[in-house]
Amino acid sequence: MNSNLIPSEYADIRPYAPDELPAVFEELIADEAFKAVVQQVMPQVPFEGVAAQLRQCRTSLEVQKTFFYPLLKQLLATCSQGISMSLPDDMDRQQPHTFISNHRDIVLDSAFLAVLLVENGFPTTVEIAIGDNLLIYPWIKKLVRVNKSFIVQRSLSMREMLRASQTMSRYMHFAVSEKHENIWIAQREGRAKDSNDRTQDSILKMMAMGGEGTVIERLKQLNICPLAISYEYDPCDFLKAQEFQQKRDIEGFTKSRADDLQNMQTGIFGQKGRIHYHVAPCINAWLDQIDPATPKTELFTLIAQHIDSEIHRHYRIYPVNSVAADLLQGTDKRSNSYNEADRKAFESYVESRIAKVQLPQPDHDFLRERILTMYANPLINQENA
Repeated sequence: MNSNLIPSEYADIRPYAPDELPAVFEELIADEAFKAVVQQVMPQVPFEGVAAQLRQCRTSLEVQKTFFYPLLKQLLATCSQGISMSLPDDMDRQQPHTFISNHRDIVLDSAFLAVLLVENGFPTTVEIAIGDNLLIYPWIKKLVRVNKSFIVQRSLSMREMLRASQTMSRYMHFAVSEKHENIWIAQREGRAKDSNDRTQDSILKMMAMGGEGTVIERLKQLNICPLAISYEYDPCDFLKAQEFQQKRDIEGFTKSRADDLQNMQTGIFGQKGRIHYHVAPCINAWLDQIDPATPKTELFTLIAQHIDSEIHRHYRIYPVNSVAADLLQGTDKRSNSYNEADRKAFESYVESRIAKVQLPQPDHDFLRERILTMYANPLINQENA
């Protein structure tokens, strides 16, 4: 869909339209910082060759298939032990969906979803909700919009935030109904550092600002599918544990831009083990069963709890999760899910992660408890679900 067919109110946040891409490609090609990153990521390809290929792309989907798809396949080969996906048997691949998922990795959660959709017969990938706090350099902001991202504006006043949320919600409805695009959005702002994944009511309230009709009707228009993402290992586990100690010890601690960049790089290039994506059924049929008289104050909590239950029930549980839960709770009640070698390997892994923490006075016991909690919570939530 060309830019003249898209309402101008979305101009600053939406992905680029096909007619805008040639000018943006030239801006990226002329950017020395972008060039340096490309040469680092694709050292075997002359930059002129990359520029020529980029200029031949007519749509964002072509850019994804030409550049990002092979790069992600290469990344999966070197930084994981493979990726798999489960889909509902009756899922209509031609109908656009909004995938709302737990959030493990800043960059890769949505990127791997795009790869899996292509490989499972979907006609397109996903438009991605991405926070503007991650758009550290101008070329990153341009590149993510080339890569079908729309921008979530974070650092705003309350009044500006409300207006921005309304605009974003209207855009999401427009993307699904008019552009026939899938959408990916995290169930909460930022990652759950302790892997205790919970959907924020505020995300659902934002999604119900756009569209027509009742809250239920507006949410049904987005065709929401809960998505459970399971990484065997989290490359950022030690960084998250480190941040927990910093927040405990330093009043008002917040991450710097350099911290965000380190988290992005570590998440992308670190070892992830096995990865599984499980798409639960679209919640529309479930939404139809809600009593129309349910007060709004209870409605969003009810829907969030259903999404949480679907995500928790569909985690892929690995031996590390069972070991972590037993170590955390001082028990061996899950020992039928792992053997002694699994237990020793994971204990050794945890010690190696604590050794990577860069603090003047690392609190070993606290850091260990935080890392064990991260790996135990998906299993504990699944047991409770």
